[in-house]
Amino acid sequence: MKQSQKSPTKKQIVAKLTRYDSEAFLRDDTYTGNDLGATCTNEGTAFCVWSPLADAVQVCLYTENTAASHTAAVPDVRIPLQKSSHGTWYLKMEEPLHGTHYTYLVTMDGKTQETTDPYARACSANGIRSVVVDLSKTNPEGWENDHGPSLAKPTDAILYELHIRDLSMDSSSGILQKGRFLGLAETGTHNKAGLFTGLDHIKELGVTHVHLLPCFDYASVDELCPDFNWGYDPANYNIPEGSYSSDPNDATVRIREMKTMVQALHAAGLGVIMDVVYNHTSTADSHFNRLVPYYYYRMNPDGSFSDGSACGNETATERPMVRSFLVDSTAYWAQEYHVDGFRFDLMGLHDIGTMKAIRARLDEINPQLLMYGEGWTGGTCPLPETMRATKQNISLLPGIAAFNDNLRDAIKGSVFNEKEKGFVTGRKNLCEDIRFGICGCAPHPQIHLENVRSAAAFWALSPAQCVNYVSAHDNLTLWDKLACSFSTGTKSLRIRMNKLAAAIYMTAQGIPFFQAGEEFLRSKPAADGTGFDENSYRSPDSVNALKWDTLTKHYAVYEYYRGLIALRKAHPAFRMDCAKDIAAHLSFLANVPENTVGFLLHGHAGGDVLEEICVLLNPNRVAVPFDIPDAVWEIYADGERCGITPHGIVRGKNAMVAAVSCLILGH
Repeated sequence: MKQSQKSPTKKQIVAKLTRYDSEAFLRDDTYTGNDLGATCTNEGTAFCVWSPLADAVQVCLYTENTAASHTAAVPDVRIPLQKSSHGTWYLKMEEPLHGTHYTYLVTMDGKTQETTDPYARACSANGIRSVVVDLSKTNPEGWENDHGPSLAKPTDAILYELHIRDLSMDSSSGILQKGRFLGLAETGTHNKAGLFTGLDHIKELGVTHVHLLPCFDYASVDELCPDFNWGYDPANYNIPEGSYSSDPNDATVRIREMKTMVQALHAAGLGVIMDVVYNHTSTADSHFNRLVPYYYYRMNPDGSFSDGSACGNETATERPMVRSFLVDSTAYWAQEYHVDGFRFDLMGLHDIGTMKAIRARLDEINPQLLMYGEGWTGGTCPLPETMRATKQNISLLPGIAAFNDNLRDAIKGSVFNEKEKGFVTGRKNLCEDIRFGICGCAPHPQIHLENVRSAAAFWALSPAQCVNYVSAHDNLTLWDKLACSFSTGTKSLRIRMNKLAAAIYMTAQGIPFFQAGEEFLRSKPAADGTGFDENSYRSPDSVNALKWDTLTKHYAVYEYYRGLIALRKAHPAFRMDCAKDIAAHLSFLANVPENTVGFLLHGHAGGDVLEEICVLLNPNRVAVPFDIPDAVWEIYADGERCGITPHGIVRGKNAMVAAVSCLILGH
């Protein structure tokens, strides 16, 4: 039904943009209602769509079995919508149309195009049609009692980044519902050695939240015959991805099964974070652009789409209706799907006002909902730097955090140079960068910024704005980075480096985050057998899937991570949420051995039961002695073991720390 047409001229595009930014348009055509989309109840169905420049809008209704392609079906009926207030078109029907497929026909400037509904809550396979849904019919049993875990403060969170398909696709997972929402809901699964896999493994590990890579509807895979993709190419923002459901052809199945997954995670005491990608759409020929041409996008002076996302376009979040969409969408996921927070892809492309509006709306729903994101852009962006939600501006965004790439690169070396070493692999003169990260990148009197290579200023208002990590889906896994940057070392030495890296970000002030499988040395060998895959966004399952039998081989590393997590959760000294408290209760040791870092958490920091905690970090290839306060110290962690139960004693004011390891003491 799409009609061929000439590309608009620069003059035509500029004319539309000028109109959109005019006072008259902002006054008369900005819609503030909450009924956009198709609303279906037992009392009937209402359609509301925003298309202020349209000359006419019709809704096309299709029978369910004609949704296989754009061209194969003729609508059963076309019904005109009536022009309504502030640029909207509206239709109310007395019949409940639950399960009915629909599109809009939009006539504008003498041309008519068919489009799906950007506010749709359901769709057919591959998003060919939007689908009317009565959401009350999609809830699993007991949904009304479902809720996520409670956090006293954001720094209590420990985030585990997971791709839904990665979890279950390898045969070693023991999971039946491979690659699906329900695979993450399965319990009682084991690898060949009888060790927990899947949900039970995550629960046993002890993290507080599972951060899910995009699970909204994305465009890069055929839902009826899916292969792998990370999913950072949005198609329908308010609809679950159909390839993760057991039946993409049934629009309600993906909704019910995603809710079932969330319910299972909540039952296990785990929160759910959605990775959301509002900064661009999979194509500029989107439902947004067919309804209101160029309004939703930033444009270059030559009439082309700005590309700060490096994906072909970027959304103009500073415009009222784009901002409204982001606010409404995040609120929808929080309320309808009970998710516990959001990670914003390329958050630096969003304007500060929009991010603050989202935070305010989520606070009305639940102030404990987490918000964090990438504090940078993917390319050149026309939005003024002072308006961007970047890491440098995060102090203007209380309640929102940014990833701490300063600590990431200081610990292991730059992600843009696979051979560059970091602190744990023996690179010198990074101690101040490590200290900068340990205090959550918030002001601290002992940090000398002139010695911090990676930052010129303290950028966090509080440690709650700082997400500390060394691995994520992007770039090499931690284990592969260590292999590339320390290729001459033994495996046992690299394991010590891996443990030391984890000990640094797990004891740093802020919110710890790590990639699924890091706890058992996850690796992604390239499919062609040469090196490692550092950008596996569309690589096969053989590269991306978690190899659960590796857990058996590296169980001691897993136990170490589990111990670090338990130690952090048991001691609020590691989880302070105020920069002033950190300045008062965290002190870096002076006169430490060369290329080492040591710090004290003192005065029952954060209300901790321990009067003092001492953390000593030694990346050197030899054991070194540290001068520490004179006391009888109990050992909670060393290079081999970590946990909440002490396993040794250090008496006096001298502590020997083994090569490439940490020592965590308390009294």
